[in-house]
Amino acid sequence: MDWLSFDLDLTQNSIIIDVRSESEYIQGHIPGAFNVPVLNDEHRKIVGTIYKQAGKEKAILKGLELLGPDISTRLKLAIQYCQKEQNIIIHCWRGGMRSQFFAFIMEFYGFKVKVLQGGYKAFRNHVLNSFKLPYQINVLGGKTGSGKTHVLNELKSKGAAMIDLEGLAHHRGSSFGAIGMPLQPSQEQFENELSLQLFLLNQNTIWIEDEGRTVGSRVIPEGLWLQMRKAPHYFLNTNFEMRLNQIMIDYGSFPKEELLLAMERIAKRLGPQHVKTALEAINNGQIKEAFAMALAYYDKAYTFQKEKHPLGEKIEVEVEQLDASEIAAKLMKQ
Repeated sequence: MDWLSFDLDLTQNSIIIDVRSESEYIQGHIPGAFNVPVLNDEHRKIVGTIYKQAGKEKAILKGLELLGPDISTRLKLAIQYCQKEQNIIIHCWRGGMRSQFFAFIMEFYGFKVKVLQGGYKAFRNHVLNSFKLPYQINVLGGKTGSGKTHVLNELKSKGAAMIDLEGLAHHRGSSFGAIGMPLQPSQEQFENELSLQLFLLNQNTIWIEDEGRTVGSRVIPEGLWLQMRKAPHYFLNTNFEMRLNQIMIDYGSFPKEELLLAMERIAKRLGPQHVKTALEAINNGQIKEAFAMALAYYDKAYTFQKEKHPLGEKIEVEVEQLDASEIAAKLMKQ
């Protein structure tokens, strides 16, 4: 069995087997890693209790007893993910007993594997440190409905480096932001995915959308957030009707029930009379009228946030129509 010091370059060209329990994996894992739990959540709890009460040897015996009937099942699961000619890295929390045991099983079967020294903990240390590194960033700003995400995707298609914070967070950032999106990842996994993107794009100027500190319930790490605040700010100058039409394209086809819930979430800020009118409009199928009321609120909120958290140098980009490809081409000439 060989040991491997943590190196993110190596993890990008290897099959990674994470042998921690299901809940540990869901809480956070190396992006792209496959989960093959040596001990499931229930068994891990039992073994951990014995370890504390009776010591290491008895905990090991109990772990082997619990795992015994499932060893072949675990190995078969790993075989689905691996080819014998591939680089295979196995890890647990700290490169301890679980990863060493499973590495032995896989080598016994015929695979050549390496155990990640320091385990997932080493990866997490890298993640947390990565947000303290300096990056070249351009921030794409604009009021709600400016089509910023569409422009970012066009920038990426034209070869620019881009990180989609809303895509990583599974949230579009407003009270309507969860509609049509999968459940948000854990904060830990959001950070893991974001750190990997920063690593892959580090030699480039990275385009990032202007966001509040939180995207849904996920928090942008402080080191990156502070750099975003100081970065050049490309502001899309768009008019109200243009943005209202874009919101209709992005959200207008979603179920009425979801739109009602989203509108109710801003009820206190929108004001009782306005929210009542907006809810009635949605119920009556007048979606655009309801969105117009919400957009007026978000325009005020945007102005307040920019006064509270000013950005770096502002470069205004005049937008005559919301054509994402055209706007992206204009940005790349700036």
